[in-house]
Amino acid sequence: AGKALNEKKAEIRIQFKEAPAAAFMFGVDVPRNELVLRMQPNEAIYMKTNVKSPGFSNEPIQSELEVNYNTRFKENINPDAYTRLILDVLRGNHAAFVRADELKVSWEIFTPLLKALENRESPPIIYMQGSRGPAEVDKFIGHDYKR
Repeated sequence: AGKALNEKKAEIRIQFKEAPAAAFMFGVDVPRNELVLRMQPNEAIYMKTNVKSPGFSNEPIQSELEVNYNTRFKENINPDAYTRLILDVLRGNHAAFVRADELKVSWEIFTPLLKALENRESPPIIYMQGSRGPAEVDKFIGHDYKR
């Protein structure tokens, strides 16, 4: 998730370690298995996993096991996140909101960061609007990350 990126989405992607000896067994690079939790747009949970292609071939192919809320729960109205949030306010449900003590600790954490930004001690990393975001993110994630 971010601002002014090339896609509007919020999701969590968990990439699993490479299968040991997969490249040796299949003679090709095998993509990592991946669990994706997409919050918006179009809420979904899916697992990208490598399976042996059908028939006599030993070639691995990537397949998805998916639960897409819009197709799985067609008979139900599935409002967007802001509609649900407003409904929670009207119902008096506070579960989606922070407590006062959480808010206080959040400001204790972020106030020094905001002051550093204001004083230009730690300038923000600029990236082109519509891109995937700053290249430094890949370095931050580390060498194990593969696109």
